[in-house]
Amino acid sequence: MLKVKRIYDKPSRDDGMRILVDRLWPRGVSREAARLDLWLKDIAPSDGLRKWYGHDPEKWPEFKERYTAELADKQESLEEIRALERQGTVTLLFSSKEEKLNNAVALREFIAKSTKERRGRK
Repeated sequence: MLKVKRIYDKPSRDDGMRILVDRLWPRGVSREAARLDLWLKDIAPSDGLRKWYGHDPEKWPEFKERYTAELADKQESLEEIRALERQGTVTLLFSSKEEKLNNAVALREFIAKSTKERRGRK
């Protein structure tokens, strides 16, 4: 199972493997409090895309398209997440105040869709 959660929310046993998917370290969170298992900076949107988007809800559809294009070059990190998910629950952590329109949500959607497509080809 692949979940999404703000890094500022209290860690839980139900989180399973906790992976930060932001390029920048979240303000005000110590490494101990974060209880991270992995930090995949490289899978985060590029700085240019992140700054362009700026969490503007009207840009969300185009942000997802652009981010999906960037993810095409991140197969190693994507496969790492898929492999961990096959072993159990994985929680993708993000720091944005925007809980529904952020890179972790877009990443979860991309992984779910691409995993379903892969299964369909087998």
